[in-house]
Amino acid sequence: MNTEEKYLERLEIIVEEEDFALAEALVGQALAYGWEEESLPTGQIKLTLHCEDGALLDNLAQEVQNFLAEAECRRSKIVQADWTNAWKEYFTPIEVGDFVILPPWLEESYENIKNLHPIVIEPKSAFGTGHHASTVLCLKAITTLYHEGKIKAGQRFLDLGTGTGILGIACTKYGLTGYGLDIESLAVDNAKENCGINKVQNFPIELGSIDKAKGEKFDVVIANILAGPLREMAEDIMAAVNDSHVLILSGFLGTQVADLEKAYEKMGKARQFRQETDMKDGEWISLYWG
Repeated sequence: MNTEEKYLERLEIIVEEEDFALAEALVGQALAYGWEEESLPTGQIKLTLHCEDGALLDNLAQEVQNFLAEAECRRSKIVQADWTNAWKEYFTPIEVGDFVILPPWLEESYENIKNLHPIVIEPKSAFGTGHHASTVLCLKAITTLYHEGKIKAGQRFLDLGTGTGILGIACTKYGLTGYGLDIESLAVDNAKENCGINKVQNFPIELGSIDKAKGEKFDVVIANILAGPLREMAEDIMAAVNDSHVLILSGFLGTQVADLEKAYEKMGKARQFRQETDMKDGEWISLYWG
């Protein structure tokens, strides 16, 4: 190996279509901010992750095979330059609501005909940043609540499971200030870098979960994580919402909605955004109140 070249660790996970939802949930717990998904001619699904932490991917591969014995896990390395070039081929602008998500190399060339708020995201440790349905659904909810006057300039938000910081940065584009939390140190570092790229100074981000915000109240709370943690943290998440009652949840499938609605029934009736998938487990869902 050329010691002057920098490498990233790669994990490819190949599963049957019916096992995809569980595999994706396991991946989401390990890397909170993106991966590449590909439908194979065999009918299987391949998830590809890139990360600087080889041990993390080793542990994830073992966990996937503990739950899905038939899953195929492939480990390899990729030269940093090759990974960057792959990103440039894969990452296309994502227009959602009032926002467009862009990588740095498309910032100048993108024709912003609709006058959308640009959010520039630097890809760091995984594929798929900003492309995931749960992020899209949250941006739709943020846009809807803004145009209804429920989200507005001067308010304070909590972005729980901030990932790359996309949702928090979106709120700052509307004139809000906020606080971001994530349990992954790589995500925290990436989100801080993206705040710098987008010249956002009113969105501090820290390592941790909802307990770090205990006792605080926010005008807007956004939690784009997984169904299990959302259920477990329901009381603490609801306690963080002030009298505005603006709460946005995502990161789960339609089959998990009933349990989440029950966990958050104190918030009243939720509205929904849905995005269909070609998976048997149903649609991706966002629940929102406000």
